[in-house]
Amino acid sequence: MSSKRSWVSSRHAVLVTLLLIWSLAPMIWQLISSFTSSEALVNGAIPFQNRWTLIHYRELLSSDPPFWRYLLNSTVVAGASTVLTLVLAVPAAYVLAQLPRRWRRGIRSGVMAAALFPYVLLFLALLELARNFHLGNSLFALALPYSALAMPLALLLLTAAFEGLPKDLDDAARLEGLTLRQRLRWVMLPLIAPASASTAILVFLFAWNEYPIALTWLSRSDLLTLPVAMARIAGSSIYSIPYGAYAAATVLGAIPLLLLVLLFQRQIVSGLTNGAIKG
Repeated sequence: MSSKRSWVSSRHAVLVTLLLIWSLAPMIWQLISSFTSSEALVNGAIPFQNRWTLIHYRELLSSDPPFWRYLLNSTVVAGASTVLTLVLAVPAAYVLAQLPRRWRRGIRSGVMAAALFPYVLLFLALLELARNFHLGNSLFALALPYSALAMPLALLLLTAAFEGLPKDLDDAARLEGLTLRQRLRWVMLPLIAPASASTAILVFLFAWNEYPIALTWLSRSDLLTLPVAMARIAGSSIYSIPYGAYAAATVLGAIPLLLLVLLFQRQIVSGLTNGAIKG
C-alpha cells in the first residue's frame, strides 16, 4: 500500500514539475533575453554563452519619455478603472442578489451575454463617443470604457458572492436599523472581501492589457499605456526587430502585476475557490 502511495505521489510531483516548467519557461527565457545583447539574439546564440548586458534596460529608461512613464500611465488607468467598477458593481450586485429568483435568472442571462460579447465590435462606437465628447488624450476618460466593459464580469462574480451569504445575516442587520450603506460597509463587504479582491485583480488585468481602445484614444507619447508603448517598441525598426528591448519591456511591465498578485494572493485564491465551490 505504501509503495502505491509513493508511486502516486511521485507521479504527481512529476506532473507538477512539468506544469511549472511549461508555465515558467517563457518568462525565464524573456528574463534571460532581456540581459542578452541584440547581436547574440539575432544570431540565435544561446544566452547563457554570452556576456550579459544592461543596455536594453538603459535604452528603455533613458528614452523620451522614459519607460517608467508608461508604467505609471497604465497604473493610473487600471487603478481608476478598478475603483470605478467596484464602486458601481458592489451595490448593483447586492441589489441583484436580493431580487426574486426568476428575475435574477433573466438579468443574469443578460449580464452573461454582455460579458461574452466581443468588445472589439464596439470599437467604432467608442471611437465616435471619444471624438464627440472630447475624451481623447485623457487617462481618466480612458477608464470609463474599461469600467463599462469589465462591469458584466464584476457583476457576475460579486452577485455570486452575495448569494453565498446567509439570508438571515442581512435580515438581522435590517432589524438592527442599519441603512443600506451601513449594511454594505460593516456587514457585507468584510464577508465578500476575497471575492472583491479577485474581481479587482481581474478588472485591473483587463485594463492593464487592453490595447485597441488605448491605441485610438491616446495620441500623445507621454500618455501612452504600456501595451501601446510596447507595440511601438516592437515596430521601431524596419530592418530588424529589437528582441532585447522588447524582452526588457516585458520584464519591466510584468513587475507591477507580480507584486500585486503576491500582495493579494491569499484573497485571490480564497475568492476564486469560494466562487468555484458555490458557483
